[in-house]
Amino acid sequence: MRLGLADHLGWAVAVTASADHRVVDRRRIDLIEPGLPAAPIHHVGGPHELHRQGDPLDDDALAALVADVRASVVRTASAALDDLAAALPEPIKSMSLRGWPADFPDDIAVLRRVPYESRADPVMYRQVLAALAVDRGWAVTFYDAKTVEAEAIRVLGGRAAAVLDAPRSTLGPPWAKDHRMAFAATIVAG
Repeated sequence: MRLGLADHLGWAVAVTASADHRVVDRRRIDLIEPGLPAAPIHHVGGPHELHRQGDPLDDDALAALVADVRASVVRTASAALDDLAAALPEPIKSMSLRGWPADFPDDIAVLRRVPYESRADPVMYRQVLAALAVDRGWAVTFYDAKTVEAEAIRVLGGRAAAVLDAPRSTLGPPWAKDHRMAFAATIVAG
């Protein structure tokens, strides 16, 4: 089984497909526990924070908040991935995630500034998900959201339309852009 994820802040669309490109499972999974900010750097520590009432978080306080959020993502995403794996007829072999720059910074003082503050939170989720996949022995592949569907079409050739459109007709709603992108990522991963 190949797992493709289309992540958002605090949740993701997960599509699992077989090696012959048949969707076996699709679901929305939570990635963070309730009550924590889904985007601690962008919404709590970013440059717009200075426009709020009260004192802004200093780097140490923001780092502590990010550590708490990351720990929650580890717990929540781990449980969601375990539930998903347990529901499948075969083991997951790979997980596909949106990629991020290899040189993406990790220093809080840098992350809270433009242009990083708007991308720091999604990258944190992807880093945690990639680590969880590695811990489970799954191969991790990365995709570009803008090109993954075209890559899947190239891989599938003449049967692309039939394969990519099949889940919408056989599974019914929901089958949105995120589902199609996550599914395309499983095809490219093969």
